[in-house]
Amino acid sequence: MLTLRLSPDMEEKLNNIAEMLGIPKSEIVRKSLRAYFKQLEQNNAWTAGKSLFGKYSSGKSNLSENRKAILKQKLQDKRNAKNSD
Repeated sequence: MLTLRLSPDMEEKLNNIAEMLGIPKSEIVRKSLRAYFKQLEQNNAWTAGKSLFGKYSSGKSNLSENRKAILKQKLQDKRNAKNSD
């Protein structure tokens, strides 16, 4: 059970819509809440960034495990390239 206080303007609009659609005001409120909850679920961090996750992937699955060795090799390659110039 829920008690809801609305401004007179909102209550009038709700009454008019309920009468126009021929459905109870409580059904309009339930539908509105369902739509609101669905929108909240769609606007989470995962959904917002889903198209970007992995977009610039290196293709290497071991970066977190071998980060030190990979960095060491990159620095060594950079030094070797600099010394060969």
